[in-house]
Amino acid sequence: MQIFERYQDLPAAARGSVITIGNFDGVHRGHQALLGVVRGLARQLHAPAAALLFEPHPRQFFQPDKPHFQLTSLPRKLELLERFGLDVAFVLAFDRAFAALTAAGFVEDVLVAGLGVRQVVIGYDFRYGAKRAGDPESLQRAGLDAGFGVTIVAQVGAAGEVFSSSAIRAELAQGDVAGAAQMMGHWWRVAGRVVAGAGRGTGLGYPTANLKLARDVALGHGIYAVRIHLDGKVYRAAAYLGTRPTFDDGEPVLELFLFDFDGDLYGREIAVEFIDFVRADAKFTSIEALKAQMAEDCSRAQALLDQAPAEPPPPGA
Repeated sequence: MQIFERYQDLPAAARGSVITIGNFDGVHRGHQALLGVVRGLARQLHAPAAALLFEPHPRQFFQPDKPHFQLTSLPRKLELLERFGLDVAFVLAFDRAFAALTAAGFVEDVLVAGLGVRQVVIGYDFRYGAKRAGDPESLQRAGLDAGFGVTIVAQVGAAGEVFSSSAIRAELAQGDVAGAAQMMGHWWRVAGRVVAGAGRGTGLGYPTANLKLARDVALGHGIYAVRIHLDGKVYRAAAYLGTRPTFDDGEPVLELFLFDFDGDLYGREIAVEFIDFVRADAKFTSIEALKAQMAEDCSRAQALLDQAPAEPPPPGA
């Protein structure tokens, strides 16, 4: 997949695409429905299948001091867009100048003059331009004047649930990583560099690799069954996210105990894929009680990982 951080002065092969526009946070099953339409139309028109996305998320730009739980980092988002069949991704900086671009200016400058789009695929609730003035109907009218088509995709859901980034965040806040994965169509994951911890895990017989999560990650505290991705290999693990109430009620850190890895992970980049929830965080009256519970947690996590499919099933399956 080709990636461009501009819309001006593009090579001819990157212009004339069938394109979808959005933030694609989570690249969930609703987004995947849009991508499927893009791929189908691109094949019919012999055009590139593309996505236009913004970095940072407009909500982060307009409300920088307000927490915003981003489901997928930009590298993960691009990885998923390629996985779901796109040829090109345009990652545009959402800054003050872009935020001030009118709906008509967005169409004229970005879609027509810059990208030369042939077809635009959008969701039913798509908004664009300064003050979100543009909507699907106005984009259809603009397309008729400018010579590109517009396809509007209806709301997507299953088993009575609508697939949305906000619904997925709500599932994760409750610790329901399996439910979130069903809506996403892939396992939710975080990535980062392993940092030094307090060393308590080693003293308890469970040496851990620790990750510092972004401050806005609103995952429910507790024990999880996870998979660790490292250098092209996958390892099974139990993860703890919480404030360690038995010890210090400190800042939350993600602590990982790998079942089938022997080595030093300090300073290495890993990705953590959340498969299932084991139990909520709790305070224990003694170290021995905590150690006994940790043994049960690891056994339960291993059993859940043994049963987990390679990819999450859709809701209601």
